[in-house]
This record gives sequence, structure tokens and C-alpha cells, in this order.
Amino acid sequence: MVSVDQPSPALRLVARTHRRLEPLHSHVYFAPETDEQLTAIGIRPGRMVYFAGRAAAMGAVGPGVVTATFGNYAPGIVARHIPRAWTLAAPEQVLAARSAAARASLTRLLADPPAEDVAELADLLREACTVLTPEGRPLYAGHADQPWPEDPLLQVWHGVTLLREHRGDGHVLTLVRHGLSGLEALVTHTLTGRGFTEQAAQATRGWSAEEWAAAVAGLTDRGLVADGALTADGVALRAAVEQETDELSAAPFVHLGAERSERVADLGGRLSARLVANGAYPAGVFASR
Repeated sequence: MVSVDQPSPALRLVARTHRRLEPLHSHVYFAPETDEQLTAIGIRPGRMVYFAGRAAAMGAVGPGVVTATFGNYAPGIVARHIPRAWTLAAPEQVLAARSAAARASLTRLLADPPAEDVAELADLLREACTVLTPEGRPLYAGHADQPWPEDPLLQVWHGVTLLREHRGDGHVLTLVRHGLSGLEALVTHTLTGRGFTEQAAQATRGWSAEEWAAAVAGLTDRGLVADGALTADGVALRAAVEQETDELSAAPFVHLGAERSERVADLGGRLSARLVANGAYPAGVFASR
């Protein structure tokens, strides 16, 4: 049994703040504006929009880099779209189109939010990001190379994107250290009852039913899964992964301090709640927990 210490109040604040900011970034993957803007420059609708849009900050990278950095996609599904995407539009075009999509979707879903809240959150996020470092964080590093926008709403988008990709890079490192492949990480995460439903995880990440079943069998052999559920060891392993991910993403909020971090969580949570209430995510994609 892997023992996991209870997270400190500071780490709970880190996790809560990241959760409240997450929709301000991730809603763009479901927004019709993203397909509209990227297909207008030649990218094919659907998965290519996602792969090209998120990877463009790293340049015209190949499928291996995308698979490695994104963490839990089937290599075959990535290779269907990358590098072909770069023959249809240059990464610089994709970045500009994605920024326009984020601006449009945030404007629609936030429905005229208080300008002072947006400006305050933008300033706090920019300050939080000053302590982020690129070592071992390729997706973050690519996005950090992009200039900060002048528009406060896009500053919020850019700030939450930097924090999210920095945290995501650290999460992949943690999963590797704990011996979980991308598919195994996806399987165990769905079994926690959080994140994607199993059906949505398989469909969006490109894994076949046979590949999914093989991963479950391997996790069962390791004592992490039994009868379609996480064992005590599996629960402890997932808890250790999440705690370590929080530790690796804590620096921005340590820098801000508890009071300003709570303010980020409050402002971000209110804006995210508006997004969700206005239909940012389709039904049936995420688990109920």
C-alpha cells in the first residue's frame, strides 16, 4: 500500500485554484469558434483543430512530440493529423486563429463580465506566471515564448494557459515517475469518477476497446484495479500522483501568497461558473463527480 500524507492547506489551495481556473482554458476545446477560426485558415475540422491548436506554440513538431507532450493520446490518432496540419497552415497562423477563437468564445460565454474583475485577474495571473520556469516543461515553454496580449480578456486566457500547460507538463512527469503509461493514466483517472467518462475518454483519445481492455488487464495484474474499480493501492497511487502534481505546480501561488491566491480562486471561480452556466461543455463528456 502506497502511503500518501494528507495535503497541507497550502496544497489544497493550489489544487482548488487550478480547478477554478481550468474552464477558462479548456472550454476552447469545445467551443464552435475554435473550429470556425482554424478551419478558416485551412486546418481540417475535428481532431486536427485540437492537435494543431495546442501544439502550434512548439512549432511544426512531428507526431512523436505531440504524443509525448499531450500524454494520453493514442499515437495512431495523432499521426493522422500531425504533421499534415503544418502543410495546411503555418504554426503562426494557427496561433493567431486560436487566439481569435479564445477571444470570441470567452466573450460569448462570459456574457459581459465585470471589466474590473477581468482586469484584476489578468494582473494577478501575470504576476503569478513570473516565477514559472521552462525546464522539463515543453508545452509551457512553447506558450511562454508567445507575447502577452494587450487585451485584458486575452491576458486572462494567456495566463491560465501558461499555468495549465506548466501544470500539465509536471503531471506527465509525475505519471512517468509512478510507472503509468498515458493510457494507464487515462484508465485510472476515469476510475476515480472524475474527468472524462470512459466512453468520452476512449472516443476523444483514440484508443480502441481492445487497447483499453488490455490496459485494464495490465493494471489488474499490478494490483491497481479489480472488478472494474481501483483497488486501495490504485486509489493511493492516484492520490500520490495528484499530490505530487500539486507540489510541482505550487510555485505561482507560493509567490502570490495565500491572500492573493484566494483572490485568484475567487475571481477565476466566478468567471468559470459563468462559462459553465452558459453551456461551455456538452452533456455526457465529464463524470458527475
